[in-house]
Amino acid sequence: MATQNIKKLSAAGVLITLGIIFGDIGTSPLYVLRSVVGDRPITEDLIFGGISCIFWTLTLQTTFKYIVLTLQADNHGEGGIFSLYALIRRYGKTLYLPAMIGAGTMLADGIITPPISVASAIEGLQVVDNAIPVIPIVITILTLLFFFQQFGTKVVGASFGPIMMVWFIMLAVLGLNEIVQFPAIIKALNPVYGFNLLTKYPSGFWLLGAVFLATTGAEALYADLGHCGRKNIRVSWIFVKIALTLNYLGQGAWLLSLNKPKLDGLNPFYEMMPHWFLIIGILIATAATIIASQALISGSFTLINEALILNFWPRITVKYPTDIRGQIYIPSLNWILCGGCIATVLYFKESSNMEAAYGFSITIAMLMTTYLMAYYMHYVKKYANWLVALILIVFVTVEFSFFIANVAKIKQRWMFLIFEFGIIFTMYIWYHARKINNRFLNFVSLKEQIPLFNDLSADVTVPKFSSNLIYLTKANSALDIEQKIIYSIFSRQPKRADIYWFLHIDRTDEPYTMEYDVVELEHDKIIRVELRLGFRVQARVSVLFRKVVEEMVANHEVNISSRYPSLKKYNLASDFRFVLLEKFLSFENQFGFRDNFILKSYFAIKHLAQSTAKAFGLDTSETRIEKIPLIVNPASDIKLKRVKKSSRH
Repeated sequence: MATQNIKKLSAAGVLITLGIIFGDIGTSPLYVLRSVVGDRPITEDLIFGGISCIFWTLTLQTTFKYIVLTLQADNHGEGGIFSLYALIRRYGKTLYLPAMIGAGTMLADGIITPPISVASAIEGLQVVDNAIPVIPIVITILTLLFFFQQFGTKVVGASFGPIMMVWFIMLAVLGLNEIVQFPAIIKALNPVYGFNLLTKYPSGFWLLGAVFLATTGAEALYADLGHCGRKNIRVSWIFVKIALTLNYLGQGAWLLSLNKPKLDGLNPFYEMMPHWFLIIGILIATAATIIASQALISGSFTLINEALILNFWPRITVKYPTDIRGQIYIPSLNWILCGGCIATVLYFKESSNMEAAYGFSITIAMLMTTYLMAYYMHYVKKYANWLVALILIVFVTVEFSFFIANVAKIKQRWMFLIFEFGIIFTMYIWYHARKINNRFLNFVSLKEQIPLFNDLSADVTVPKFSSNLIYLTKANSALDIEQKIIYSIFSRQPKRADIYWFLHIDRTDEPYTMEYDVVELEHDKIIRVELRLGFRVQARVSVLFRKVVEEMVANHEVNISSRYPSLKKYNLASDFRFVLLEKFLSFENQFGFRDNFILKSYFAIKHLAQSTAKAFGLDTSETRIEKIPLIVNPASDIKLKRVKKSSRH
């Protein structure tokens, strides 16, 4: 992450953008053309066609779809599939599905991106000495990378931009050096060569699976929109695309000047380097791949945090290692990714083997973004129907072609499918279980309960539970309250208090909203506080509620001095206590297979998740948890017959 959010177009903004946005797509020259060529005979048709496909993929997918179109869909400056979903969710009841699938598949490929990038860089050492052990070095780098996540990237983040600037300059210079010696390679930019490769070259269509690797970082580019701003991304992409194009052309020129029929395990990227520069080039490549991996890891944290706030994910620990806005650390996800990356290295051993498994999930994520973008263009931007249809047809055709070409990779990446299905399954279960749960919430009029509150508060025969009693409520209206809260206050154990607070959290479609409103339903007795928080703001309820109370006290809206006769004269502050109502699945339920499966899965996942008190940032010393049964569909066909017991003589 950058050390600050620079969203206005500036030289500093462009430099920081290079360090944050273009790491993944910028390190693709390490392996893309090598993957296209593979063990095939090196011919002009293959090299010209492969480079043509790469260039036009970057133009169509990265430049047109993401840089021009998708970056328009910024949610108050923020990007990513969940930001896009938040903009359009009101226009379709099932839009959560493509959002979940897109997010899940992006996270799954997060396990293979750092290994393939770092391994591709470190394998350059074998050009110097074939005996150098690559796997231990790669695992060490990845382990250290994940270890340092807990400290944030504030210190080293400032160096990301300059390092990536050096990287892209190196790409351009290396490429130009080869182009000068073989200028005919420029013809490869002609789309005819790409078309001929796909239609006339033997198995040419399936080469799209390798070509697609050139644009795998485009989806992450949109997700990081909020850190740099649209203008900085668009301007810096001009430089990045030129550098990438020159390097791919240079690799092609080197391949065509190679006096060998096949690559035989050589990597064109390193073979282009002068021998004296090789060690320096490997060090720069390693630094670039670490930065690319860092950006992807940070993006994964952001994605899960958004899923958490949008109620797509169970509650987990989220930490803020620095004071940089938006920089977060999720310990559980960090070590899952770390374990997955190390397992990937040990399983595939070489980056060339990883290439065969890479890219499948990202094609799915891109298709999901295309689908959601069609809604955005139609409902938000008000594009003409024919234009939306044309754009949709073009990108669905292109991306579905990439998908089909990548389907062959399933055999090599079957283990990643488990992770993908696990993520999507968890999101689906959590979302639908909460929908079922909310469907059976019963609300009553809070205004009608006011006499009860006044009488209970005045009844000194009932021990005072707390001076200030706070409940979290889901009622959108200030005049309503859940039946279960009324039951908790008056029936389960009468809870006498001086002031009853009802706190409602409203999630907005904007990312960083922090507002509140106060409604006093009964003077000095019943107060409702509504917190309006953006979907990227953590609900630290204790801190936020304390701030609200402090402002109300300063404005003389409430008096929180102790009302105990023995303490009142000392002007001490009164006590506060939160009551959280946690549900468990009651045995009284009688429902169908789907609801049964969803709810049982939900509660099984919930046992592994963070507690409600921790999730809402509540101090446990001030919080009481009450368990209440969730009765979705009570059994109603119970036939119990009463019989008269025979009298004894």
